[in-house]
Amino acid sequence: MNTQYAPAIECRGIGKTWNEAEAPFVALQYVSFEVKSGEFVVLLGPSGCGKSTLLYMLAGLERATRGALLSDGVPITGPSPERGMIFQEAALFPWLDIRDNVAYGLALQGVPRAQRERRAMELLARVGLNGFELKRPSQLSGGMRQRAAMARALALQPKVLMMDEPFAALDIQTRAKMQAYLLQLWRESGASVLLVTHSIEEAIGLADRIVVFTARPGRIKEIVPVDLPRPRNPRDEAFHALHDRLAELLADEVDRAFAEQEALAR
Repeated sequence: MNTQYAPAIECRGIGKTWNEAEAPFVALQYVSFEVKSGEFVVLLGPSGCGKSTLLYMLAGLERATRGALLSDGVPITGPSPERGMIFQEAALFPWLDIRDNVAYGLALQGVPRAQRERRAMELLARVGLNGFELKRPSQLSGGMRQRAAMARALALQPKVLMMDEPFAALDIQTRAKMQAYLLQLWRESGASVLLVTHSIEEAIGLADRIVVFTARPGRIKEIVPVDLPRPRNPRDEAFHALHDRLAELLADEVDRAFAEQEALAR
């Protein structure tokens, strides 16, 4: 297959059903979209619609029940250093200092210690953690740990960076700073980014395109381009108009998701 002009990520008719043989639970149905090289795409939808499940499948950590997942035209069959993943929690190793956490993937690849430490220090400087390289994760704030997690993901120079609500647990001010860091790193790295969020404001602030999901089973309701110049001001009229449009798209889906959760709780 000629993969020269293949999308960075491609989902073709993806479906995911848990416990298919016993008590089927359909998480995703008929999901198809592409992520171009260097594009920033956000997955937006109500809780339980399968956004994170899709991200885990694209990372090679779960398998689709049906359909095909491709990266650069090649089927995804497992994890790859070309696809980096950042979780909601930073998931750093508590027994390693920050420098060794960032360099961990390079160590697994057999990169000599001096070379991987130099690379880790370069990345820590880029995310504003110069001087914290010998600290343990427990000695850093939540925002600093997420910056370290971003540096670790970027150490392997992935073509695609996937993020599962990485800033959800942060306060508003720290979250805004982390979003700015992410945009800067995205521009510098040239990687494609696929980010999951529940926040309409975050989606508009970051994305080139927003993939809006229905309530479970998750399907694509609409793909919305964000044609606003960066940096984006949430006070701008165009920002407000897009926010209103997305809120309207999600309103029925959020109601459906809550109704299902209440029914399951009875």
